[in-house]
Amino acid sequence: MPFLTAAVVVVGLLCALDLILTLGVIKRLREHSELLSKRDQPALRPALPVGGEVGEFATSTVDGEPLTRDALRDTTLVAFFSPTCAPCREKLPKFVEFAKSVPGGRSRVVAGVVGKIAEADDLVRELRPVAQVVVETYDGELSAAFKTKMFPTVLLVEPDREGRPVVVDDQVNLARPLAAMA
Repeated sequence: MPFLTAAVVVVGLLCALDLILTLGVIKRLREHSELLSKRDQPALRPALPVGGEVGEFATSTVDGEPLTRDALRDTTLVAFFSPTCAPCREKLPKFVEFAKSVPGGRSRVVAGVVGKIAEADDLVRELRPVAQVVVETYDGELSAAFKTKMFPTVLLVEPDREGRPVVVDDQVNLARPLAAMA
């Protein structure tokens, strides 16, 4: 009889432990379901979306030339890089080659180097022959005008019917030259 009582107590304890663990798993599954449902929400945009109007800005290039929103009167390739961004380093050679194919040359290409100014020299050296380069901190006017949040970001900007510069492509294919750009 003592063995039967001990067996019933052990089985009861095992069932209670199983119940506690099952409730813990169910709670965890609910947390994961909530996290997955949040993933279905719109993703954070790296910059202005297609159709987004470029904000006002007034800055200077590394060559000392003024650069404002009014300079975007023609189709313009605009990119943002950060000196501390590994994907930026990977995309930079493709961007430089692509920028060389832009009709109108460097006057139709703007590159923002965003981050610590002391770390920007390498990027500036590579971008300067093909683009008007602006070096600024993370709260700079150029990146604020384009609402840039991620790096690298490459955009194509054109004036709309009213002449306001808007983003026409926010996922520029750097493998295809811009021969159609006039």
